[in-house]
Amino acid sequence: MASPQPSEGKALPPELPLIMRYAARSDVGRVRSKNDDSAYAGRHLAVVADGMGGHAGGDVASASTVLDMIHLDHDSYPDGAETVLADEIQTANSLLSELVHVDPKLAGMGTTVTALLLEGRRLHFAHIGDSRAYRLRNGKFEQISVDHTFVQRLIDEGRLRPEEAETHPHKNVLMRVLGDVDASPELDLDELDVEPGERWLLCSDGLNYVQGAVVEQVVRETKDLAECAELLIELTLANGAPDNVTVVLLEIVEETGDNLSTAAVDVVPEAQTPPKAADPAKSAP
Repeated sequence: MASPQPSEGKALPPELPLIMRYAARSDVGRVRSKNDDSAYAGRHLAVVADGMGGHAGGDVASASTVLDMIHLDHDSYPDGAETVLADEIQTANSLLSELVHVDPKLAGMGTTVTALLLEGRRLHFAHIGDSRAYRLRNGKFEQISVDHTFVQRLIDEGRLRPEEAETHPHKNVLMRVLGDVDASPELDLDELDVEPGERWLLCSDGLNYVQGAVVEQVVRETKDLAECAELLIELTLANGAPDNVTVVLLEIVEETGDNLSTAAVDVVPEAQTPPKAADPAKSAP
């Protein structure tokens, strides 16, 4: 007798929603007197921002930007999340200009932003500056972001070899950032498919003092995300840590009862909370 066949048209079990497991760590380093980095990690949103502007406003710029984006950490976007992340970053940029209007001493401040927003089984990516996003997927570790720096432009144009970039006198010159200079800065945007088990690393450029091969090895071999974040910070400190360093480790997982209560990680110190700008809705004539 033939074996019974499955019923035609039998529905497959529904896919479980995806969320991000995460760990975040930030350190002022061994040279700087304050931390201009800010970051956030949650079930659907992760952001790293590296502020600049001297002693006056780097911390304010990064903190303001991250705090403005935190409310995106959910997965309910009736009209889709395709433009939500980019729109919010542009709004954060406008708020930086408003903060300068409130306190002119902040003029010239700016910040990088590298962010991921998970919606369903799609990952929305936005980036400006030289903070970085790396992905480990199916055994391949690669940098997803492109540095918006002067030396990277020279490399892209074939005028500089990558190995020469580290010693170039203008290696820290940024070509694109958020701030009070450009009303509508150009962002790198992408929408990526996502698979359970893939890992992401978002980091400020302070991690660049650890060799890329070492960073890759740590992300591959350190299974616990918190231990991975801690080890990357320790390696940076061991290499002198002349800059602030911030890392956010992410792993895409299916949502289960075991991970429903995980709290978000906010590494915006209270001391970095920016002065309050006027409500844009109330400041209109």
